[in-house]
Amino acid sequence: MKKILIISHFLILSFSQSLHAQPAMVKNVAKSVFTLTTFKADGSLLASSHGVFVGNEGEAVSDLKPFLGAAKAVVVDAKGNKMDVTRIMGINDIYDVARFRVDGKTTPAPIANVASTTGQDAWLVTYGLKSPQIVATKVKSVEKFMDKYNYYIFGMNAPDNTTGCPYVNMYGQVIGLLQMSQTSFDTHACDAAFARSLSANGFSLNDANYQQIGIPQAMPTDENQARLMLVMAAQAKDSLKYVAATNDFLELFPAATDGYNNRALIEAGAQQWANADETMKNCIRKANDKDEAHYNYAKMMYNYAVSGLHWSLDEALAEANEAYKAKPLPIYQHLQAQIIYAKGDYQQALNIFEQLSKDKNFNTPELLYEQAQCKHSLKAPGEEVITLLDSAINTTDTLRFTEAAPYFLTRAQVYDEMGKYRDAVFDYSRYEYLVQGRVNAPFYYVRAQAEVKGKLYQQAISDLARAIILAPQEPTYYAEMANLQLRVNKPDDALKIAQRCTEIAPDYPDGYMLLGLAQIQTKKKSEGLANLQKAKDLGSQQAQALIDKYSK
Repeated sequence: MKKILIISHFLILSFSQSLHAQPAMVKNVAKSVFTLTTFKADGSLLASSHGVFVGNEGEAVSDLKPFLGAAKAVVVDAKGNKMDVTRIMGINDIYDVARFRVDGKTTPAPIANVASTTGQDAWLVTYGLKSPQIVATKVKSVEKFMDKYNYYIFGMNAPDNTTGCPYVNMYGQVIGLLQMSQTSFDTHACDAAFARSLSANGFSLNDANYQQIGIPQAMPTDENQARLMLVMAAQAKDSLKYVAATNDFLELFPAATDGYNNRALIEAGAQQWANADETMKNCIRKANDKDEAHYNYAKMMYNYAVSGLHWSLDEALAEANEAYKAKPLPIYQHLQAQIIYAKGDYQQALNIFEQLSKDKNFNTPELLYEQAQCKHSLKAPGEEVITLLDSAINTTDTLRFTEAAPYFLTRAQVYDEMGKYRDAVFDYSRYEYLVQGRVNAPFYYVRAQAEVKGKLYQQAISDLARAIILAPQEPTYYAEMANLQLRVNKPDDALKIAQRCTEIAPDYPDGYMLLGLAQIQTKKKSEGLANLQKAKDLGSQQAQALIDKYSK
C-alpha cells in the first residue's frame, strides 16, 4: 500500500512540475477562451462548446457542429461577459470549424504562424472564470492539408467538456482547437490559422450548411462578392438574413446604390413609405451614381403606383426624367416609356418603344411585346399585334423561354378577339405550360369560354371543373358549367351543378334559371317552372321568356 502511495505522489509531483514549467504566455491565453451556447428557433438549448477569440472586435473561432440548426448563439468570456453571436464569417464542415463575430470588444489570442512538430510540448487551455485548467501534453503527430495547414493529433485523454478549447505552444500561440476522436482516446486539433482564414463569398448562402444556420452571414469585403451576396439574400426568402445583408452592405459600401435600394424595397414592402422615401433621398445624396439612384427610385415608385399602393405615376416619371437627364441611357428611356404607357398615353409610349428598337443592343423581345401592347391598346388591326408578338416569341432565348409566357398569354387574348378561338386555346395552353401550371380560376374560366366558342366542349367542361376546384364559392363557374352541360345534352349533370350553385349563392338568379331548365329537361316541369319564377323574382331578365316558352 505504501508503494502505491509513493507512485501516486510521484505522478502528482510530475504533473505539478509540468504545470509549473509552463511558460507564462500559455496561461495568458485563458483570457481569450470562451463558452459557446447555441439555441433552436423555439429558444430551447441546442448545443454547447468552446472557442477562442482571435480579434479584438469580436472575431472568434470554434467548432462548427453547435451552429448547425441554431437560430441564436451566445458566448461567455473569461470574465463572465455574455455576448451574442451576430455574424457567421466562414465555415468548413470537413474540418468542423467556424469563424464568427460577437457583439463586443474581445481579448484575442495570438495564432501560431509556425507549425508545431511531432514531440513538441503543447498545452490545452480550458475555460474557467477563476482558475482555468491547463493540461500539458505533447504533439503525437502532424498531418498537412491544403499544402499549408496542419492537423494535429495528441496522445492524451482530454478532460470532459473541453471541445473547442485551444491547444497552445510554448510561446502562448494557439495551434489548434480540440476535437474529440471518434475512434480512439487521442484528441485532434484543426489548425487555428485555417479556422481564422475562413471567409464567405457571394454564393455561400446556397451552401447547405449555411442554410442550417439562422444567424446571418458576414458580408464579404470584396464589393463584387458583396453585391452577389446581396442578390442571393434577396432570393433566399429569409427576411432576417436579407435585412442583415442589406445593412452590412450599406455599412461597407455607402457610395454604392445597391444597399439603399434594397433597404428602401424592404421598407416599402412593410409600407413604411416615409422611411423608403428618406432612404432613396439619402441614396441620391450619397451614392456616386446619381443617375442609377434616380432610376432605382423611379422604378420602385412605378411598381407601387401601378399596384395602387403608394406614389403616383407622375412622381415616378419625374424621377425617371432625372435619371435620363443625369445620363441618357436607353434603360432610363425605357422606364419613361413604361410609365407613360401606364398613364394611358399609348401613342407616345409606342413612339419611344419604336425608337428604342432601332438600337440593336436594346432591341429585346420585351420591347417587341411592349410595342404589341401599345398597338393593342390603340385598337390597331389584330394582324399587326400578332406580328409583333410572333417576333417577341421567336426572338426569346430558348434557354430562357419561360420569359415568353406573357407573350403567349397576350397573343391568346388577341386571337380570341379576332375569332381565332382554337389558336387562342393553343396559346393559353402554352402559357399554362410555361408557368408550370401556376394559374388561377379566372384563367381556366377564360380558356373555357374560348374552348366553347371553338366548339371544344369537353375541354371547356374540364377547365370549368378546375375553376370550381380553385374557387368553390364562385357561383359563375357553376352556372357556366351547368349551361354547357345542358348544351351538350347532359341535363342530369347540369341539374346537380345548378343545385350546388343555388346552395352556395341563394340570391344568384342564374343558378335558379339553370336549375329550372335542367329540371324541365329531366321531366320535372312544375319544379322547373317554380325555379324559373324564382330566378325572375331575383331579377333575371331572361326568366319570363323561358316561363312563357315552357308553360305552353
